[in-house]
Amino acid sequence: MNLDHIRNISIIAHIDHGKSTLADRLLQMTGTVTDREMKEQLLDSMDLEREKGVTIKASAVRMIYKYQGEEYEINLIDTPGHVDFSYEVSRALQACEGAILVVDASQGIQAQTMAHLFAALEQNLTIIPVINKIDLPGAMPDEVAQEIEDLLGVPAEDIPRISAKAGTNVEAVLEQVVQQVPPPKGDLNAPLRALVFDCQYDPYKGVIAYVRVVDGQINGTPALLAMSTGKTMEPLEVGVLTPAMLATNSLHAGEVGYIATGLKSVQDLDVGDTITLASKPAQERLPGYKPMKPMVFAGLYPSNPDDYGDLRDALEKLQLNDAALVYEPETSQALGFGFRLGFLGLFHMEIVQERLEREYDLDIIFTAPSVEYKVVKTDGTVLAIDSPAQLPDPTQIERIEEPWCELRIFTPAEYIGPVLDLVTKRRGELKNQNWLDTKRVEIVCMIPLSEIIVDFYNELKARTRGYASMDYTLDEYRPSDMVKLDILVNHQPVDALSVIVHRDDAYHKGQKLVSKMKEIIPRQMFTVPIQAAIGNKVISRANVQALRKDVLSKCYGGDVTRKRKLLEKQKAGKKRMKMVGQVEIPQEAFMSVLRLEDE
Repeated sequence: MNLDHIRNISIIAHIDHGKSTLADRLLQMTGTVTDREMKEQLLDSMDLEREKGVTIKASAVRMIYKYQGEEYEINLIDTPGHVDFSYEVSRALQACEGAILVVDASQGIQAQTMAHLFAALEQNLTIIPVINKIDLPGAMPDEVAQEIEDLLGVPAEDIPRISAKAGTNVEAVLEQVVQQVPPPKGDLNAPLRALVFDCQYDPYKGVIAYVRVVDGQINGTPALLAMSTGKTMEPLEVGVLTPAMLATNSLHAGEVGYIATGLKSVQDLDVGDTITLASKPAQERLPGYKPMKPMVFAGLYPSNPDDYGDLRDALEKLQLNDAALVYEPETSQALGFGFRLGFLGLFHMEIVQERLEREYDLDIIFTAPSVEYKVVKTDGTVLAIDSPAQLPDPTQIERIEEPWCELRIFTPAEYIGPVLDLVTKRRGELKNQNWLDTKRVEIVCMIPLSEIIVDFYNELKARTRGYASMDYTLDEYRPSDMVKLDILVNHQPVDALSVIVHRDDAYHKGQKLVSKMKEIIPRQMFTVPIQAAIGNKVISRANVQALRKDVLSKCYGGDVTRKRKLLEKQKAGKKRMKMVGQVEIPQEAFMSVLRLEDE
């Protein structure tokens, strides 16, 4: 197709503002899928996405739209809205020239609307604002249109007002895409350069690369070269996504499609790489992507040590599909061989855990999440640590610095009190308040990252009846009074249960953990002490009482010394048992550390 008749766009919005529903209507309207094949959230192909009702992976699709007697090829990329998947959005935007910004008519502009908008503006994309859900009882399309005009300078009357669910006025969105989004630039005769914006692994076709062709063209299945890894590949097929894979045998500059590379090893191709022809390679690579910096770290271990190899293979394949996941091997005295994983947030961690269990059928244990601290030692060296086990001896530590971030919360005015109370309880500091209008306010504050990774978002939603939204960016490291809280079971420290906490929270957290462990650890034939300790100082303790056999049941009356002798014999047996006894810690104990905050 002629370059002038191609449009590459993505849909961006805050979570739950109707991106996937709008994508469904566009697919139906352009006849890309028939009414018989149509189902809700068609592009959300993962079971997890359907269950949780959120988009996790960006998905691409080609549509053919007839406008004023001419055919236009529109390549659409539907993106996630959740803060933990913003890397998917940034990658999708680099394959586009325009973005449809969807805003909910009842909620207006939210935190992630702003975050994704700034990301799109950084890429110099053409923004098409759209007001969705105008059929809701609480819709305020005029007020929201004015908000968008103040933000973007687009006249309020020019903004399409639609209902993606009912299909009202959706045609106007396609018209604006054709009229306003510029066609892709690219030289059909230059050497081939295709940007890999996503990958997945197929057991039959090997690594499948989703690409945006920037220059040149692929005809047939010639030998290709991945420029950063230097790997050559013999592709099995090339084609477009409709949304199913459709082999077309050719892709040219400006188009979005896929290449079934035939590569069997997942290390041979990276997201952000440039693919070129092996016979006539391009001179320089495309810019690619900045690697994502993980925010949250946790240990991952197989429940059965024999599954270690399967877990390693599963992580390799998952990392191909999820470029923000990082991992390295680690060992634990309590859990054996495993991996240290880095995530962008707790929701990202939850999704990775569920994908490993479902897609790869693994039984796994996660340890408590942690953030990356900087430890300045007395000799001046600085260590970056993301696990309590890596903390050096307290005598060698001069100070520990923890990451702080700038947190932006958008909330209706009546919830300012509960929101500020939540922020101060989590050691946050108010920076400023900006009134967006008479009813909505933006609260900007500084808060430690460790305080918002566990359930801060859920708590915020609960306190504001679901109306508040948030977005955070890492800002700086500040010295903090952090300590390592160890949990000892039967006087043995369990390294997988250790956490790094602020000294002010240590007693409270230690008490909660010990009480929780007492409920979970099964009773033994001997008393099992559970202790929380900072260094050598025990700050909390609970005992799991021993199971006892009634050894006096056969004694009735008679000499008391006989009873005492039996009890002494039992006591000696318990003591001997305690010396050799091993306490089995069930998997729920490791999970309980994660759930402490929910109670």
